[in-house]
Amino acid sequence: MSRVETFPTAAAAADAAAQALLARLSAPGPKRLMVTGGRGAGPVYDRLADADIDWPGVTAALSDERFVAADSGLSNERQVRERLIRSRAAPLRFVPLKGPGPTPEDDAVRAEPLIRALLPFDAGLLGMGEDGHVGSLFPQTPGLSAALDVDGERLVIGVAEAGLAPFVPRISLTGRALFDARLVVLLIGGEAKRALVERVERDPAFAPPVGALLRQRKAPVRVIWSPGEA
Repeated sequence: MSRVETFPTAAAAADAAAQALLARLSAPGPKRLMVTGGRGAGPVYDRLADADIDWPGVTAALSDERFVAADSGLSNERQVRERLIRSRAAPLRFVPLKGPGPTPEDDAVRAEPLIRALLPFDAGLLGMGEDGHVGSLFPQTPGLSAALDVDGERLVIGVAEAGLAPFVPRISLTGRALFDARLVVLLIGGEAKRALVERVERDPAFAPPVGALLRQRKAPVRVIWSPGEA
């Protein structure tokens, strides 16, 4: 039986994803949230931004970032600042991955202790590409197996070449950080992405990057799907 939770519209899926994250963030005490980029994430952030929770007690960090300026239209940080860090969520503390370093690897090294201090995340939101990538860990990323290892050494790495557009270098959390969460919500849309996830479930030999997320046992994962693209 498929683990995919089906919702009739992208809006309904965004509602479900937001509620799943808020259930984790609403408990007393400081909370750490992993956020992501992509089309599907924006509507989730719109819903979170208006939620009445203790936002000054929440710290957020990205699953991955493009090696571009924070005000670039390609920046995941820009989307988070415009869609999430506003309204009631304006006091949220944000830890960026992109820094002043000359290369993605330099920024990854700088971010490593910052991410280490946030683990485990109380909740995380991830999307998935049609090639099965999560974060910025693509099927052709050098050292992919080590990067996806839940017990690997690194928490953050530089990714020199993206596998899908936009073809800019990236900074990405590794499996050790991506999967170190009390809940991961994987928000996907469209028939192709559902088919890929369901193939991972039935075919042990099929091993796109998202397979490492769905097969690990460290973090509970909810797969939320709607027919619309996400």
